[in-house]
Parts: sequence; C-alpha cells; structure tokens
Amino acid sequence: MSAFSHPFFLHALLAGTGIAFAAGLVGYFLVLRAQVFTGDALSHVAFTGALAGLALGYDLRLGLFAATVVFALLIGLVGNRGRADDVAIGSVFSWILGLGAFFLTLYATHGAADGTAGVGVLFGSIFGLSAGQAWLAAGVAVGIGLVVLAVARPLLFASVDEAVAAARRVPVRILGVVFLVLAGACAAEATQAVGSLLLLGLLAAPAGTAQRLTDRPYRALALSAGLAVAEMWAGLALSYAAPRLPPSFSILAVATAVYAVTLGVVRSRPRARIPAEAW
Repeated sequence: MSAFSHPFFLHALLAGTGIAFAAGLVGYFLVLRAQVFTGDALSHVAFTGALAGLALGYDLRLGLFAATVVFALLIGLVGNRGRADDVAIGSVFSWILGLGAFFLTLYATHGAADGTAGVGVLFGSIFGLSAGQAWLAAGVAVGIGLVVLAVARPLLFASVDEAVAAARRVPVRILGVVFLVLAGACAAEATQAVGSLLLLGLLAAPAGTAQRLTDRPYRALALSAGLAVAEMWAGLALSYAAPRLPPSFSILAVATAVYAVTLGVVRSRPRARIPAEAW
C-alpha cells in the first residue's frame, strides 16, 4: 500500500514541508550570523515552554510560541545590535533549563492525562498530527518563511557587513530583533516535527551544507531551504519504510549524512562578501 494512501503520512508531509522550508531559511541566517548557539538555546526554551503550557493546563503550542518568541525577543534586545551573543544567552540559559525541570515535575506529579506528552515534546510527533494541526503548522511555517524572504535583502546586508549596513542607515538592530523573533517562532513550529532535543539539527545541517556548496548568498539561501525540504521528505519516507525508526531520527539522520558527505568532499568556502555598491 502506498504511503500516500495513509492520512497520517499526508499530514506529516504537509506540515513537514512547510516546517522544513522555514527552518532552511532561518537556519541559513543563523549560520551566516554565527548564531547557531541561539538555535541550541531555543531548543531548550521550546521544551520548557511546552511543558509550562501543559503544566498550567494550556495547549502545549501556546507555551511553545510564547516561550520561544519571548526568549528570542529578550536576547535580541539584550544583545549587541540585535545579535544574541553568548553572554546574553548564557545569562538566562541555566535558569531556563531549571524552569524546564520544574514544569516537568509539576506536570508529572499532578495527574497528567497524557504521560507521553513530555516525550513528544523532546522527540517530536509529526506522524501524530491531525489534518487541522498539519494545515495550521504548514500555514504558520510558510508565513514565517515568507517574512524571512521579505526581509532577506537588508538582513543579508546587515549580516555580511554590519558596519557598512549601519552607515547606509539600514536598521541593523531592528532587523536583528525581528530575525530572532522569526527564529523563535520557527523553533516552536519545528519542535512539532523533530522535537526540541533534535531541533538544532534541522536548523543547522541544511544551512551548513548549503554554505559549503556555494559562497553566493542568495543561492545558498535557496539551497538551504531546498535541502531542508528534501531531507524532510527523505526522512519521512525512510521512517515509513522502516516503522521502527522514529521520524525525527530519520529526518536528522538524512540531514547529517548529507552534511557529512559535503564535509568530506567539498572544501570549506570563505564567508560570503557582498560589495557595498550592490546595495
């Protein structure tokens, strides 16, 4: 029987395509701006936010979005020129992890109706999405991707040559904060696909591969999104063909394998440079 005859696979494919598209675009800028650590921090925040929503009796998606977006906004405002630096992240990182442990205990000791919810947050449950959840996830993710594309040109300028961008009156700080909010929203959506524990791989692996394959920023941006979508499809197909493989593992295994191949056969390219005259 074809995989496309199963509603759960179609729902996963729909949501996964949108999520991968957004993650590829956001991930490219995280790599370009040297903010991959931000993605790692957002994965922990996603776990804490989801469990906070469950512990307080709300939908976990509300907790996911509230926590990741607020955290991204906070570190964007604290960081330099809207960039989340290590000091800004580290100042709240341990506290966020502590909150996650607190909400996990609170949720587990108050007669939680769904004892597997914490596992779902950690590792994702993309095959368990309903039609409504899949359409919502795809719509939100595509919306995030479109906003990233709308600000891509000035954001790219600010990422590659911040000083010149600021001299040209590009709103560097505002762009940085907006991007971090988009990264937070993307992290919340991607948690539904691969879980908070593996979130960083979906954001970083396709973007890292794209950056090694080309030093042309717009081409790399498109390639990152395309690779993320292709790796999502391949991972879902692999998990369907071998049901014992969790979809989150399959997706990240494919993404990691592709990056490993490029790491072995493609020489590292220099950081992208765009002449100021192009702006």
